[in-house]
Amino acid sequence: MEIDVVNYFKFLLSLLFVLGLIGGFALFAKRLGLGNRGPVKRKKGKRLSIIETITLDSKRRMVLVRRDDAEHLILIGSTSEQVIETGLAAPRGDQERAGADTIQLHAPPVAPVAPMASVADIKRSEAVG
Repeated sequence: MEIDVVNYFKFLLSLLFVLGLIGGFALFAKRLGLGNRGPVKRKKGKRLSIIETITLDSKRRMVLVRRDDAEHLILIGSTSEQVIETGLAAPRGDQERAGADTIQLHAPPVAPVAPMASVADIKRSEAVG
């Protein structure tokens, strides 16, 4: 009976040791900037911070970056980056909490496109001409 208790105690200590190693490596990786690329806490004296990130698909992500008092919306892909909107005024106080979960995109107006001719119209024009 005594041997079983010792084995269980060894197992528990080994489990705690392995979990501690995993936690230590996770903290080390986070300090190096690896892993989760979520919002980063803004410290005093820092001018640049990531406010929010949204994953669009497996290769693209929208990132809201704050520099001084301006925010910039950036689309990051696997091979390219594109600035969607720049110079947004950073919200203050209650406005920051209210709009933290929404991002509004402003697309440029699209010019109307003329309708394309069908195959039947092309054949009719060839037969007439």
